[in-house]
Amino acid sequence: MKVSKELKTGIIALAAIGLLVTGVNFLKGSSFLGGDKVYYAYFPNSGGIAPASSVVLNGVPVGKVLSVDNDLTQVPERQVRIKFNINDKNIRIPVGSTIEIGALDLLTKGLVLELNPDLSKGYYKPGQSMVGSVAVDMFSQVKAYADPITTRLQGMMGKVDKLVSSFSSFWDTTATSELQGSMEELKVSIKRFGVVAEQVEGLITDERLKFDHIMTNVESISNNLRLSNDKVADIIGNTKKITDEMVTSNFKQVIGDAQQTIKRLNTTLELANSGTGTIGKLLKDESLYNELIETNNDLQSLVTDLEAHPERYVNISFIGRKSKGLHLKADEEKKLHQILDSTTIQK
Repeated sequence: MKVSKELKTGIIALAAIGLLVTGVNFLKGSSFLGGDKVYYAYFPNSGGIAPASSVVLNGVPVGKVLSVDNDLTQVPERQVRIKFNINDKNIRIPVGSTIEIGALDLLTKGLVLELNPDLSKGYYKPGQSMVGSVAVDMFSQVKAYADPITTRLQGMMGKVDKLVSSFSSFWDTTATSELQGSMEELKVSIKRFGVVAEQVEGLITDERLKFDHIMTNVESISNNLRLSNDKVADIIGNTKKITDEMVTSNFKQVIGDAQQTIKRLNTTLELANSGTGTIGKLLKDESLYNELIETNNDLQSLVTDLEAHPERYVNISFIGRKSKGLHLKADEEKKLHQILDSTTIQK
């Protein structure tokens, strides 16, 4: 059976069209034979990503971006819809995984996929949607870092401008003359400082001599102390010996004797306070006190009467006569005179 040239041409044309479509799809990111799992992700903006960009998992491309479209029916955080596929049949996306538009290298952007290790929530099915985020690119980071610095530099340049203007206005003829005057005063101050330095040097020389004398005296005192070291050691030894003897003395017996004495004194004071004993009767018995007063009064009356009428008690002899009275011996008369003399002194 012969095949016509027209049929051959048609078959070749169809095959070419099929290869062209397949190649275009392959270039867009679809597998050559198809069968890829397709998912959707929503972002607040495209982040500069384009179709045919890579989908990366752990740094390895696993899919392609198929399309980037606006979906204004969504909220502002989800108005850009990106369609992407996963070429690897063994990769399944767990629920809760994150997807981000970020830089794959210095110039290329793509989708960075990070799988959720928690598999308890299940997996996304092909055709389901995810919510993604847009990473800040390097240029945005540099701009965010450089903008505050630029602002500060601009403010600093303004201050430098003002400083230069102020310095220029100051640096005129008047300022020059004032500066020369200040230099002259500085020279005079330096000369005065030189004179003061010479005086201080002379003072230091004098004080150095005095210091040498002081150190000589200190050395002499140290030598004397060193020579007296043995005597000081003996004194300290004697002091220690006396202290040891005092410590080893029988303080317990002394304290016991003192306690016994205090107890006896307390007993005596208690008896005196209670009115018993001789001291207690003297302190408490008023009748004894009254009797002593009465006896004293009688004795005073007797002494008074004895002074007034000694003839009643003493035998006094006169010339040619004798007075009546008590006849006393010589020693008794002497004792009586002593009593009279002591009574007179007390009065």
